[in-house]
Amino acid sequence: MKAICLEEPGRFEQVDLPDPDGPGAGDALVRVHRVGICGTDLHAYQGSQLYYTYPRIPGHELGVEVVEVGAGVEHIEPGDTCAVEPYMNCRRCLACRQDRGNCCAKLEVIGVHRDGGMRPLFVVRADKLHKAESLSFDQLALVETLAIGCHAVNRAAVKAGEQVMVIGAGPIGLGVIQFCRLAGAEVIVLDLNEKRLGFCSERMGIRHTLKPGEQTVGQLANLTGGDMPAAVFDVTGNFRSMSGAIQYLAHGGRLVFVGIVKDELAIAGPAIHGREATILGSRNAHAREFAFIIDRIRQGEIDTTCWITHRTDFEHLPGDFPSYVDPATGVIKAMVNVPS
Repeated sequence: MKAICLEEPGRFEQVDLPDPDGPGAGDALVRVHRVGICGTDLHAYQGSQLYYTYPRIPGHELGVEVVEVGAGVEHIEPGDTCAVEPYMNCRRCLACRQDRGNCCAKLEVIGVHRDGGMRPLFVVRADKLHKAESLSFDQLALVETLAIGCHAVNRAAVKAGEQVMVIGAGPIGLGVIQFCRLAGAEVIVLDLNEKRLGFCSERMGIRHTLKPGEQTVGQLANLTGGDMPAAVFDVTGNFRSMSGAIQYLAHGGRLVFVGIVKDELAIAGPAIHGREATILGSRNAHAREFAFIIDRIRQGEIDTTCWITHRTDFEHLPGDFPSYVDPATGVIKAMVNVPS
């Protein structure tokens, strides 16, 4: 079978692989129908993704169909359509024992640490498959992206009526915005990209969008009645943005780092202490958040129709992918159709 491999930064190759063996106990063989492209893939292509190893078959945002199940698997059967929770945790470390396998000490993410779904068939742990019969393959492939945002909002315990700020309106930032709004918060969005700010205003109904600059703190003070946002989410993965994000935070507020960066962050001690700020990391998502999102899509509370702006397939991906890195092309979410 054919697969797409990121051999090194900037170079995709189509490779031949043998068909996988049947699933072992607790596993399932799945057929991949859709693969979403996200920031992790873009950063891996640029060589700036913190955890990525090469060569690697990418693909962790997946819409799949179950082909065969191994011994002991009862919650799914052949023909079921599923979203994939791509976080392969050890189930033994302290984090896993505390039901926080999303930040397992030995975590391996498919498509990042181990080969992912940019291939027609592969074997995956069956407990990582979330059945969702009424969702399309496009919607299934969006669940993981949404889950990252859902988890970040849960980390911050966002409440109805709060004013919050999201820095970075890429796909993950849009997920954060989505779940802040579901929680009943008023959202302010900060981004350099006019097209993304326009998307937030026109397609997501965000009233207040800002570009960073010397007047941003004053603008935020005016919008929040002098309080500043109770929660600030930085989804940029940019050292300068992440180091400066605390200036936008209310006293007693929560600062959540959703994006990742290789550099050491530099945050002034008095800015933390004076605010008695709570600083949180947010990594991946929980299984229960996948289930929550699937249910909300079913109920029509999450509209996925506006997310997919670009499409491609195996044949055209190597040529199309560089355009996804350029913000000027207006990519929100690119979706790859996988050949059978």
